[in-house]
Amino acid sequence: MAIKKEGTYIEAIGRRKEAIARARLTPSTRTMVIVNNKDVNTYFATQGLRVTALEPFLKVTLPTQFEVTIIVRGGGISGQATAVRHAISRALVEYDHSLRGGLKKEGFLKRDSRAKERRKPGLVKARKRKQWSKR
Repeated sequence: MAIKKEGTYIEAIGRRKEAIARARLTPSTRTMVIVNNKDVNTYFATQGLRVTALEPFLKVTLPTQFEVTIIVRGGGISGQATAVRHAISRALVEYDHSLRGGLKKEGFLKRDSRAKERRKPGLVKARKRKQWSKR
């Protein structure tokens, strides 16, 4: 178990679509999550997004509480929540390598690389084309 010294933090980056999240975990007396200088309940308005973002803490049991500071940029709110989940998972594995198996089984360590397909010339959207008329 590779536990860091008191007062230091663990940093990790998570990505999803166009969203990039940088998470800093600092050992603390109670768990507190701040996203872009706002409380996690304020930033992620719906319960589903909050659950998605904080799932790594729900799936693993930790003896230590963390103060989590997250800076997330780009993408939409759903992609940002998944990027936050990815970043927190990576930081937890860096904190304690024995957590890797549980987080990997849940799929939290895999970067979801699906993104919007680019628009091609001559088409309306990525694959949509103008209606063809025979006459």
